[in-house]
Amino acid sequence: MTFSIVARCEETGMFGTAVTSSSPAVAARCSYTRSRVGAVSSQNITDPSLGSYALDLLEDGLSAKEVITKIKKEKNNLEFRQILIIDGKGQLAIHSGSNSLGVFSDAFGINVLSAGNLLANKEVTKAVVEKFEKTQGHLGDRLIAALQGGLDAGGEAGPIHSSGMKISDKVSWPIVDLRCDWSDDCPIKELSSLWKIYKPQVNDYLQRALDPTKSPSYGVPGDK
Repeated sequence: MTFSIVARCEETGMFGTAVTSSSPAVAARCSYTRSRVGAVSSQNITDPSLGSYALDLLEDGLSAKEVITKIKKEKNNLEFRQILIIDGKGQLAIHSGSNSLGVFSDAFGINVLSAGNLLANKEVTKAVVEKFEKTQGHLGDRLIAALQGGLDAGGEAGPIHSSGMKISDKVSWPIVDLRCDWSDDCPIKELSSLWKIYKPQVNDYLQRALDPTKSPSYGVPGDK
């Protein structure tokens, strides 16, 4: 019921995830990033604990492939799970359990990995990766374009209703964490609209957190 992407911006070092699904609030359960460490998507009959666990292992020095190996040895019910990982060096790894729903597939590129389940066809994830690689600009622009590329290639077997994007860079919290938790229209379109509003303000919110004395005006009543 889901397809997603994990990626690294080679130029900036940012890590990001983007995901869409027929289920509500998919990004709340599936998307995990950590600055200088990596990005993870945990999906398909989701176990959200696998996301933060995988990031902890990456931070301890394991590679993406080593994390997948360790998870398969230590965790139960992996036949129901899909786990996508990109590590700090841009190395990629995936586990897709034998009980992944419907048509499922994955595709690899340079600093990018996509996987999905209950897809309209196996080419969806390839389209996600190709669109990401062809798109220029901010990592957020590329992630949203990649989701749209997957949808244009067929997307899920049924309608999608939620989507989300998360990006980490330099600080301990995600600098971008945007979600459309439910839409009867196109959640990727709504996510794109949110990003157009938020993108010009990303650095302002970061500056306000790091040093509010140097932050720009808030533009609210009472602001000086």
